[in-house]
Amino acid sequence: MHRVLLSGLITIFTASAAFAQQADHYTAMSNTAMSITGDVWLDDFSIKFENGETLEFSDLVADHFNANGRLVPASVYRVKEPADPELQNGNQLCGSGDVTFVASWADGSETTAIAVFTGKQAPRSSSEMCALYTYEDPK
Repeated sequence: MHRVLLSGLITIFTASAAFAQQADHYTAMSNTAMSITGDVWLDDFSIKFENGETLEFSDLVADHFNANGRLVPASVYRVKEPADPELQNGNQLCGSGDVTFVASWADGSETTAIAVFTGKQAPRSSSEMCALYTYEDPK
């Protein structure tokens, strides 16, 4: 009986560890990313910042986005519990209110843009963002 229980617990922990490792690691590239967020780990469930702070997502609300006047494939997530976490050097992710949405899209060859928003409605374009960060894509 104990052997079966122990085997089940080991399976659960192994699956949890494998799931946690599925987030893609993005290396900070822009000055704002380097000084505020540092590197980030992003998947369909959350974004984790270099200092360990995390924003969890409740759902994907759009798969396209208007970035600088052009419609691009993107992931726009609703933040489960809106917040404006303190990140590197005492800086906040947005600095003008709790972040309610996070959008990410390819921003050139081997780079990803991540924008954050404070509005109540899902953002339709980058003109609504409170901050933009650029990262090197995972290798």
